[in-house]
Amino acid sequence: MRQVGELVWVNGPVVRAHVSGEIHMMEQVEVSDYHLVGEVVSLEGDVATIQVYEETAGIRPGDPVYGMGMPLSVELGPGLLGHIFDGIQRPLEVLAGRSGDFILRGVRALALDRDRLWAFNPQMTPGRQIHGGETIGTVPETLLIEHRIMVPPDIAGVLVWVAPAGEYSVEQTIARVLTDSGERELKMFQRWPVRVERPIVRRLTPSEPLITGQRVIDTLFPIAKGGTAAIPGGFGAGKTMLQQSLAKWSNADVIIYVGCGERGNEMTDVLLEFPKLQDPKTGHSLIERTILIANTSNMPVAAREASIYTGITLAEYYRDMGYHVALMADSTSRWAEALREISGRLEEMPAEEGFPAYLPSRLASFYERAGRVVAKSGKEGSVTIVGAISPPSSDFSEPVTQHTQRFVRVFWALDKALAAARHFPAINWLDSYSGYISTVTEWYTENVAEDWGHLRGRTMEILQQESQLQEIVKLVGPDALPDAQRFVLYVARLFREAFLQQNATDPIDGYSSPAKQVAMLRLLLHAFERGNEILAKGAPVSRLQTEVRIWPEIVRAKTKVREGDLSTFDRLLAQLDEQLDLIEKDYEG
Repeated sequence: MRQVGELVWVNGPVVRAHVSGEIHMMEQVEVSDYHLVGEVVSLEGDVATIQVYEETAGIRPGDPVYGMGMPLSVELGPGLLGHIFDGIQRPLEVLAGRSGDFILRGVRALALDRDRLWAFNPQMTPGRQIHGGETIGTVPETLLIEHRIMVPPDIAGVLVWVAPAGEYSVEQTIARVLTDSGERELKMFQRWPVRVERPIVRRLTPSEPLITGQRVIDTLFPIAKGGTAAIPGGFGAGKTMLQQSLAKWSNADVIIYVGCGERGNEMTDVLLEFPKLQDPKTGHSLIERTILIANTSNMPVAAREASIYTGITLAEYYRDMGYHVALMADSTSRWAEALREISGRLEEMPAEEGFPAYLPSRLASFYERAGRVVAKSGKEGSVTIVGAISPPSSDFSEPVTQHTQRFVRVFWALDKALAAARHFPAINWLDSYSGYISTVTEWYTENVAEDWGHLRGRTMEILQQESQLQEIVKLVGPDALPDAQRFVLYVARLFREAFLQQNATDPIDGYSSPAKQVAMLRLLLHAFERGNEILAKGAPVSRLQTEVRIWPEIVRAKTKVREGDLSTFDRLLAQLDEQLDLIEKDYEG
């Protein structure tokens, strides 16, 4: 660390310094004798503009600026999982122990524990040619995740020594590599600049779905592993709850949850709840495969902008090991607001609604870091990004929502009217869409049901037909409709209550496997087809509504039928047929 200049101008989280030493764009710096973390965002002659990631009250012109000689970076190594960091990767548990409940300015803590010993198991022998991304050895980071110690991407050469199996700290040398520029020592951890995408071999088509256990998502609007999705919704529409459900139940190997500018009480619920949650696949604590990044609305605004990049860099690191990672960003609107505030303080020309003109390119650069790839390790991994959006007054025409739609392939539009009616998840099936249906249908056909595409298509047809009929009902009332159309409305309501509505807190209904979803759809669609056949023979719709006594049991099945007892749906279907047969007999011949 060296002094490279002194402050000449202070404007909240943005400061300017007269440069007297060597400094580079995007270099990490420390500002004033408080040693506040900052980053160089502009260089004009001998004046550097710096955005500071901590509270700047009390600093003044003349205070020193120290250069760190490297870009804003994160530490990558064993000890990340199960921990809570702020937007610039400071471990909040450690900071709380040093400064109490409120983080003091300038408090420092290394992201990775330097004293903890890890059981290292080498996977290579000396004498072989190695390149960036290869696995030197493994460490059991948690009971759920094996941490693969990789050669940093920029190193290649001959492995001349590797440490024997044993316990080592992250700072101890575990290997030495002879490169073209000399011998390099490798440790268990490496640093990587957060704004630089980690290199890969090639991208693959996202073709395997990320199973979330949420029926409206998996069946109607699926997302692929390595895909991108947006969840726009107004206050109270259920964005945070939906993202937490995705984090709990999705079949990703590693979960990274970024609380970006949300209220402190919401983030507190996440921090308190996740350690208590049980991984449905293994029975262990979910926190053992989760990293939490907390940057609440009362924390410095500039760090909010950095937190997104910190999260995606950690995600890429575990992707390179061959894991499937899901990143939940809650919310990108708060991140965009941080860009707007910093842009205003930089006196840049504003664009739509005061946002900077480079908002679309920043959103694009974030979402394009998702993907299913072959990493330099040779393993296949993926990063799936799900970003929440908080449009003011639920206005989906505002800039953040509109620009995000250009860069994501799944759009789960939350509807405040559905939320007010206690219909959760409040995903509007008419405004939402998925661009991965064609790519994941083959997987569902091979692994779940051959007729998955047909079941999904028929369900969407019924829901869309109901929407059209509701417009007529508003004008003339339901009694003016013919029986076949009234039956469409009746069955569509069954679909909403029995299938689309899902209780995230119910131990049975909180998660629904693809097999259970298909069984439910088959039952409901069978009811629709049989009912239409009986109506065609002359039966009134009122008889189907009142004399089929099993309708309530079909609706309750989602909370009664456990995953291991799907044969119950066959029993319900048989009972449904018995009751429909009694009506049909009256109209035969």
